[in-house]
Amino acid sequence: MHASLVRRQLGNLIPPKIATPSILSSGQGAGLTPLVEFYSKLPKGRAATSAVGGLKARYFNGKNASGAPVVATIAGIFLLGYTIDYHMHLKHHKNHPH
Repeated sequence: MHASLVRRQLGNLIPPKIATPSILSSGQGAGLTPLVEFYSKLPKGRAATSAVGGLKARYFNGKNASGAPVVATIAGIFLLGYTIDYHMHLKHHKNHPH
């Protein structure tokens, strides 16, 4: 990939340039107040909920523990097998009635 293509794609992820080189080199502390205000508004500490957990954490651990996914998986496998068996039986009766 070309550098300009990557820069264009990542352009909306990078925050605008608040701390310009001219403000930093001149030693003006007041010029960085927008940057300080932006970072002071961000939440501090750990996140309230964890986004990582998977199926085990969602269905089998904690206060919402349930065996519903196991029952749904067994029922799905049964219905899939029954459907395949039924259609194979129809193919058999198409050419060989009994």
